[in-house]
Amino acid sequence: MEKNIKTAMACGHAIRTSTRKLNLVAASIRGMEVGKALTQLSFSPRRIAGEVKKVLESAIANAENNHGMDVDKLVVAEAFVGKGIVMKRWQARARGRAGRIEKMFSNLTVVVRENEEKR
Repeated sequence: MEKNIKTAMACGHAIRTSTRKLNLVAASIRGMEVGKALTQLSFSPRRIAGEVKKVLESAIANAENNHGMDVDKLVVAEAFVGKGIVMKRWQARARGRAGRIEKMFSNLTVVVRENEEKR
């Protein structure tokens, strides 16, 4: 692995979905060129794909504006998901009991790098 590889990243915090559901969408764009990844997310039927697309667009903008990378050569090097906060709620159940409801949040990190290979 080369030492001069430029990378740029963007993070999305407190995304309102569980980590398992978000990881399915993140796994679908890992290793893709950014143009293809944006198209994949645009036409994905999953609700959370719009949030993943926003984070990917932010990583692309960071690469272009902060690191001076060529947008046409960018690939999604990493897209990983972490656990966020959990809101705990209660719902009334039979015989005076309470049922626990957990509303999960997730964190998403997208790393893009410049691909040196020729197409």
